Amino acid sequence: MESSVLVASHLSALFPNPQPIAVYSTQKDILNIPRRNDPGHPPEHASFSSLFHSPLTGTILLRVTSGGFVLELLSLSNDIPPLRFDFPAPILPSPSIVIWEPEELHVLLATRFGSLYRIVIPIIEGTPLWAPLSNRRWYREYVLQAGWVDGLVQVQGTHCVLITLPGGSLLRLEADALGDDTHDDVWRETRSDARSFLHSIASLLPALHSAPPGGSDIISISTHPQPTDIGNVWTVSRDRHLRMWTARGGCVAEYALPSTAPGRSVAARHPSPSPVNPSVLLPPDPQKLLCVFTPSHSDDPHVLAFVPTEGSLTSGGFFQLFECNGDLLKSLTTFSASETSVHCHLQDFAVLDDMLYTLWDKQGQSMVEVRGLAWNASEEGTTGDWSSATYAQEAELTPAYLDELLLSSGSTTDKFFEAIMRPGIFSPITLQTAVNQYTDACRSLPPPHPPQLLVTYATVAEQIASVVGCTVQRTKDPKTGAPLDENYWNALKRDWEGFIARCREIERNGRWPLAIGRGNPEDGVLIVERERVASLAGEDLPLRLHRQLATSKTVDPQFALLEVLWTMRTRLGPRLLLTVEARLSEFVQQETAFLYADVIRDQAQRVSFREQIDEGLDSWLAGRLQGIGKIQEAARFVLDIIGGFDKEVKREEEDTELLSRPISPDWLRALTASYASTSVHARYDIALALVTLLFFVADDLHSWEESVLAEILVVYRGIALLRYVARQPAGDNATATAQGQPGAPGAEEDVVAKLRNMHVSTSRGAKFQPTYSLLHRLANLYSHSSGLPISAHRFLDATGLLQSLSPAHVTKLEVLFSERIRLLGYREVAREVLAWLPRTPGVTYVLARLWLDEGRYDDAASALEILAGSFGSHSALSPDDQEALAVVLPGEKLFPAQFDFYLHVADLYKAVLSTYHDVTFTQLALSVAPPGVDTATLWHGVIKGLTDLGQYEDAYTAMVSAPYERLKRECVSQLLYRMCEENAVDRLMALNFAGLADEVEDALAFKARNADPRARPFYSRILYTWYISRGDYRSAALTMYQRARKLAALSGDPAAYTELAELQLEAYAVAMNSLALVDPKNQWIALPITVETGHEPRKRRRLSKHVPESKYAPGKRDAEVADLKDMQYEYALLAARVELFRRDPTLLSAGESALPPPSIVLRLAQSNRFNTAMATARSLDVDMSDLFAYLTNRCLRLSRNPDAVMSVPLFYQPPHRRPAQASSSLRRSEDTSDWLLTDKISSWPGTPAEKGWRYLRQSLERHDGPRTDYRYTKVTLETIMAFDRTSPPPPWLIHTLEEHHPEYLIRTCLRFEVLEAALDHTLGMMRRSDARLTDELAKTAAAGWLPYTLVDQVLVAAESQPDLSPRGRGLLGDLRAEIASRMKRVQKFSQAAA
Repeated sequence: MESSVLVASHLSALFPNPQPIAVYSTQKDILNIPRRNDPGHPPEHASFSSLFHSPLTGTILLRVTSGGFVLELLSLSNDIPPLRFDFPAPILPSPSIVIWEPEELHVLLATRFGSLYRIVIPIIEGTPLWAPLSNRRWYREYVLQAGWVDGLVQVQGTHCVLITLPGGSLLRLEADALGDDTHDDVWRETRSDARSFLHSIASLLPALHSAPPGGSDIISISTHPQPTDIGNVWTVSRDRHLRMWTARGGCVAEYALPSTAPGRSVAARHPSPSPVNPSVLLPPDPQKLLCVFTPSHSDDPHVLAFVPTEGSLTSGGFFQLFECNGDLLKSLTTFSASETSVHCHLQDFAVLDDMLYTLWDKQGQSMVEVRGLAWNASEEGTTGDWSSATYAQEAELTPAYLDELLLSSGSTTDKFFEAIMRPGIFSPITLQTAVNQYTDACRSLPPPHPPQLLVTYATVAEQIASVVGCTVQRTKDPKTGAPLDENYWNALKRDWEGFIARCREIERNGRWPLAIGRGNPEDGVLIVERERVASLAGEDLPLRLHRQLATSKTVDPQFALLEVLWTMRTRLGPRLLLTVEARLSEFVQQETAFLYADVIRDQAQRVSFREQIDEGLDSWLAGRLQGIGKIQEAARFVLDIIGGFDKEVKREEEDTELLSRPISPDWLRALTASYASTSVHARYDIALALVTLLFFVADDLHSWEESVLAEILVVYRGIALLRYVARQPAGDNATATAQGQPGAPGAEEDVVAKLRNMHVSTSRGAKFQPTYSLLHRLANLYSHSSGLPISAHRFLDATGLLQSLSPAHVTKLEVLFSERIRLLGYREVAREVLAWLPRTPGVTYVLARLWLDEGRYDDAASALEILAGSFGSHSALSPDDQEALAVVLPGEKLFPAQFDFYLHVADLYKAVLSTYHDVTFTQLALSVAPPGVDTATLWHGVIKGLTDLGQYEDAYTAMVSAPYERLKRECVSQLLYRMCEENAVDRLMALNFAGLADEVEDALAFKARNADPRARPFYSRILYTWYISRGDYRSAALTMYQRARKLAALSGDPAAYTELAELQLEAYAVAMNSLALVDPKNQWIALPITVETGHEPRKRRRLSKHVPESKYAPGKRDAEVADLKDMQYEYALLAARVELFRRDPTLLSAGESALPPPSIVLRLAQSNRFNTAMATARSLDVDMSDLFAYLTNRCLRLSRNPDAVMSVPLFYQPPHRRPAQASSSLRRSEDTSDWLLTDKISSWPGTPAEKGWRYLRQSLERHDGPRTDYRYTKVTLETIMAFDRTSPPPPWLIHTLEEHHPEYLIRTCLRFEVLEAALDHTLGMMRRSDARLTDELAKTAAAGWLPYTLVDQVLVAAESQPDLSPRGRGLLGDLRAEIASRMKRVQKFSQAAA
């Protein structure tokens, strides 16, 4: 029989672990049984498993986990999440799956507490087999009348279940009615006893019955596989009795199985007494000892019983075959198990196609043995021997192997971590459980704990790398203080070895075999372990030779060289082999121009290869090689073994076959990857031995053909790459982005499945990604063939890594292989693979794409720019290089010219947002653009890219160089706005923009009109700078004036008023300065009247409007004209308001931000800001009468009490202008003399009153005069007279009025009844008039005019005053005398003139 091998994949790496569906019981008195918590047995390890297959459902794996509490269903034919049920009591062995018609899938099971459950799964064509999150009633419960049971369960169909009871009894449950979503099943219970009535009487007599207690207990039960109409049941009890049961007759036949293999057949007919009782009972644990089947040559059921002989030194037991005909059990033949089954335990066996498949537990590992069945004793010699199959030899992480790992360079942690993360070594469950146990053990130590133990990690790999060894601390010598590095490394090594030992223990428990069976016939025989599913596959030639060489078995003479190579490999030792391996890797990865023979000889001399071989081995090798003869031909034969595949693998499949084949599930592809990995490791060991031979015969290699050496090295390169990739895990390497790429496995299948089934709810969460191995991920990208080893060989052949003929060349399949690794997102692996390949154009392109993925944009740009020479009519690529390069390009074809390649590279950089290189390659494309090609888009991309990079001068150069005028006008605004946003205004102004000035102004003006003037960039300022730099001062003034108005429109918020006002003042000042540079005759600007300016919230000074004749013409609008004075007015008004609100911010909150100019001046004065108030009033042309009245009042108060701080109204107004509500205005105490503390006034001599009067006098001299008709002086006088008419006004004030307004002075004195002052001022006026009379008589006729009416009023008022003082009376007489004298002189002047 053809030799076979076992290949397995971990379930936890392929299937998610969803939340189980809770199952409840109607029983009220169920005990709360604690779950088993065995450190060596994680809950995910199964205690029972079975396989079920039907064309409707495919293959389903049933597992019982969590110590018997959880039932799990996994579909091995469809990629759907597992279905899990959590039961309240342990599940009895053995639950089964049956089909109820073609509509439903039923799972029948019983629990220890006497509940029989039926799980119903509807089968709907075109939909997934089940949906774990569906809201439905999954199960139905029936409570057994027999109460709690602890036996075996055998499901005989949807309507019949059998349960073994103590004493060998059998409980049959038959369903009278099946339930539905609202009702449970109705069952009928029938109990059958294994003994007849006579046996029952005999059992009461001790002399006649001496069977040991418990001997009748059933430990194995079996029925014919479904579908069938055979209702019989067969059981085996501990006393080795085989019984056949029927539904009506109970136990109808009984046969005592011998404890050792008998020499002849025995027939038992019912009723037949049992032979002598066996001396030793079988173990009470349930076992698989029976298999019922119907052979292909007969219609009668056959029963194959197994009797274990654990103490035997020849086999693990023997089988006895029975034929059932009615109530008759007829023994046909007996045969023993193989010699390799000694000290092994039979876990399961099955008869498939008349072949017996047995599953043995061989020291915790699975071993499958197969042989044909003989139907009678005469055919025993024709069935052949047992064929044994185990797993291929793999490196176990023993302490010795770990020491070998440390022989090569590198850190201890990295080597051990890489070893445990190799695919297939440990399952994800093993690693997770081990690191959790390790963490708990470290936390149990006294604190403080290392911080690594207190952090939550995203992945198990990250947790292992961080946690393991974190408790090991570097110590110092207490005497010298030197660090004890050797102790530290030894402790770290022991810590890692302890963790790996923990992993090995858990993994060994997870590899315990459970069941053997067959699902889909194309998938072959399957072996189920606690945490793995394995397949029995044919052993290819490299695996077979590797197994024979590793076990020192004799190989065929044609493989004599292999035997020599293997002997040399085992005798050299690990250190020398590692040295040779490192030298080979370094040499093969380098491109060399020397002969391979010279290079190999140089490497052999460097490592002193021949010197490290003992003389005996050297002589033996030389003799054996001489005996082989033609070494080169033998080497080529070994190369064919390493790189060859079966002939049937080489045939190409038709496209129709590939399309018709269903998509293989993940676990089948994982088995393909596992088989490929096993075969690759075997081939690598052979290849390494062959290359080591070259080191041994290095001095004779000049006689070898160069093509043979090249082929040996290139095959070693390919198998080394496959070995490296096969050792890479897949769980934590691929990024989320890579998983979503079109080339990622499962992406297209997911989309098709969603569109086909419309299961939108399944896409809400993240899809589970299998984490078996990188080889598994790669196998998903290649077409899958059914069956092993065909699918694995086709995958290995499709990689192309074993098809090259020289290390200096790279095939298209090798380039495609590295590209697919890159697309999957395994950058480190792709980088290592590319390092082994020479830099051909295809490899260079993939390497550049890899650098792009890693962010090494400059390195990728250099490689891609060099690669551009491979395209176009001047390309010098060979056909092979062209083919290899085309396979990784878009569309799998070469670009016709460099122009297209540059555009492709630019798109690549655009996808990774590398603008600089995108622009660079776009410019290169423009430099080689064919004539007639529209390059407007490319020019636009260059301009935009350079703008985004901040290379504005280059962007400007590209813009003006573009041959498209429309493009220039479109891009100028983008360039302007970007430069403004990046505060590159100086660089902007340095550009000429020849021919584009109008577009620049329009773009900036648009932003200045519409952008928020408060936000950067300030486009109005930028536009102002643009106009100033070009001498357009009027437009500059207009821009800033419009900015001021926009700021004014935004000043509604009191909190931001001051800030906006400062900006507005700045804009007014700049506008005024600009407009002042214009010719005085043209110092005006025109603004269009808009809705904003026409309906302003504040009252603005009315400006002139220019109304042209074509006012009503289409497209014409009114224009508002503002001159320099208008700007100055608005500036002064705003400045005054700012000064006022800065002094008293409460005015803003009171809503008085739009006070009229007079109120502003008065409030400034009331706040003692007299200089500002006067300057503002002067600028705004506001009457300052109230201001001077207030100032005079302050001076009068200072004169009366210079040191007093008095309470004055905050909003003071003269009595004749004070509104009625002013009496209720807020009053506060403030220092009235703070306005005297300025630098100028404080430097004056005198008292505060004298300083105040001096300040008043200078203010009147500055702001009062003929232009104002001295009205402020008059107001000052009136204020003084109103305050205290008895106090004389200041002489300078009287002097001013006497000189310019004597009549007003006299009338004021009369109004305030100060008659002496009125007489005095009248007398003085007449005397001054008399003095001018003589001088001015000849010049003017009115020189002698006097207000005689006013003089008469003074005389009348004085004469009518009874209590006039003596001085007053004297002045009155003097006045009369002066009047009389004047009249005489006037008469004389009149006569003289006549």
